[in-house]
Amino acid sequence: MTEQTLAGRRLGELEVGAQGLGCMGMSEFYGTGDDTESIATVHRALELGITLLDTADMYGYGRNEELLGRAIADRRDRVVLASKFGIVRDEADQDKRGVRGDPEYVGQAAEASLRRLGVDHIDLYYQHRVDPEVPIEETVQAMAALVKQGKVRYLGLSEAGAETIRRAHAVHPISAVQTEWSLWSRDIEDEVVPTCRELGIGIVPYSPLGRGFLTGSITSKADLDAGDYRRSGQPRLAEGNFERNLEMVRALRELAERKGVTAGQLALAWVQHRGEDVVPIPGTKRRKYLDENVAAAQLELSEQDIKDIEAAVPADAVAGQRYPEEGMKLLSR
Repeated sequence: MTEQTLAGRRLGELEVGAQGLGCMGMSEFYGTGDDTESIATVHRALELGITLLDTADMYGYGRNEELLGRAIADRRDRVVLASKFGIVRDEADQDKRGVRGDPEYVGQAAEASLRRLGVDHIDLYYQHRVDPEVPIEETVQAMAALVKQGKVRYLGLSEAGAETIRRAHAVHPISAVQTEWSLWSRDIEDEVVPTCRELGIGIVPYSPLGRGFLTGSITSKADLDAGDYRRSGQPRLAEGNFERNLEMVRALRELAERKGVTAGQLALAWVQHRGEDVVPIPGTKRRKYLDENVAAAQLELSEQDIKDIEAAVPADAVAGQRYPEEGMKLLSR
């Protein structure tokens, strides 16, 4: 593939490539990282026409932002840089986690992210999770102040409910809502997607490959590195759910083989076909998988293809929740 293979899409008024790159796994959660390969992956993404690079202050306790900052230092003008704030972690106590959306914290978090990223502004700044103790209007007002100061260009929310999105958008335009959306995570289709479309807000699906499970590459826990959180922190890969979900992936793989593509490419193409306002951010830290993902953005699916894919992975047949119980409490507020 050559440079600029991805056509543009819009998130509100923000123009980006049709697919972005999730950078979280480069620094944490999915086994051991390799900074050299991760930086090469970022550079390859830009060559292929990906412009939206996604990180957050909590990924690797800030180290992911630092890594991404190094990767784009000499090519900042080619990047639509997205980061997130709001999930508070303590590296000294890794079981401790909270959410903050108070105005004082919004400003502090933005300054810290700008410093780690080595930039003077963030293009798309999300609230990572909604703080139930702080009215969304107060949080968005603080985020809007960052726009006025030139430190942020556009605003986003992550895993917010439909009513929260409406209230936030009434304070300041929200350009994008980031949420999990894939063949096996479709709960946003009832309220969140229609609300975003009514308001002209773009949708940024994370984990469009079901945290890698929909690629078919995970056939047992032995396929995951010892430090991979999916071994114990992903209910859909827990004992009793794993095999049930694997049956759907096998069906998806059979469909993919008939089209001459991988199961992951077929699953990602399904997300790409959700609409011109949808920009998925599959995460990877390796160029090999990046190339596969970008190819999926150009895969044409017929109406019958869509029906066959959804029949192979019925939304109501997926076993297990998206997150453990504590994580589920932070969704759709």
